[in-house]
Amino acid sequence: MTFFSSAPIEIRDLHGYYGPSHVLHGINLTVPAGQVVTMLGRNGAGKSTTMRAIMGLLQRRSGSIQVNATETIGLNPERIAPLGIAYCPEERGIFPSLSVRENLLLPPVLQQGGLSTNEVLDFFPRLAERARSPGTTLSGGEQQMLAIARILRTGCRTLLFDEPTEGLAPVIVDHIGTVLRELKQRGYTILLVEQNLDFAMTLADHHYVVEHGRVVDQLSNEELRAKPDRLQAYLGV
Repeated sequence: MTFFSSAPIEIRDLHGYYGPSHVLHGINLTVPAGQVVTMLGRNGAGKSTTMRAIMGLLQRRSGSIQVNATETIGLNPERIAPLGIAYCPEERGIFPSLSVRENLLLPPVLQQGGLSTNEVLDFFPRLAERARSPGTTLSGGEQQMLAIARILRTGCRTLLFDEPTEGLAPVIVDHIGTVLRELKQRGYTILLVEQNLDFAMTLADHHYVVEHGRVVDQLSNEELRAKPDRLQAYLGV
């Protein structure tokens, strides 16, 4: 399938599999340039799997995934990331034996225009204070800050964040929200998986509701604010 779009992420009829298990059933989703779009839904709905499929980390997938106008459904991860897309996974992926600075410098610069180390540390002053500390000594909030900081050096302008606030103290959640809003103001495009609906509504332009590997609803942030009970049946809140 060929699908042409100017949106940084354009997904059409995406199917995905874990071994023999069919877990994505025709996902359709668009993330326009410069916007924040969320995927909402219960655990196991297929949100994280969709992100893994976008990055080429799901071995079996079919349909169409365009990243910055390039069809990627047949590409490996090492060919997808240089298109200008970076992924901050839920598990964070911090290397415990490396220091904060070593973790920060580990990813390659994939495109011009990435933030410098000093600019990244300005976003997260706590990481500057702990630059020589090994990953094993970091709190959950510090690990999340480092995971976000690390992808900002790559030069990628299309960013995927999977549950960036899960299990974190409110003060850290507020800080991450401030950073993501600043990135949005700078023109970054963000796809966000988030269970914290209040947090999502402070950031997002548009929301997709995912259930059983399908998009079952979509609504603008204004529609969600006007009718928050519209999500009740899907999210069980």
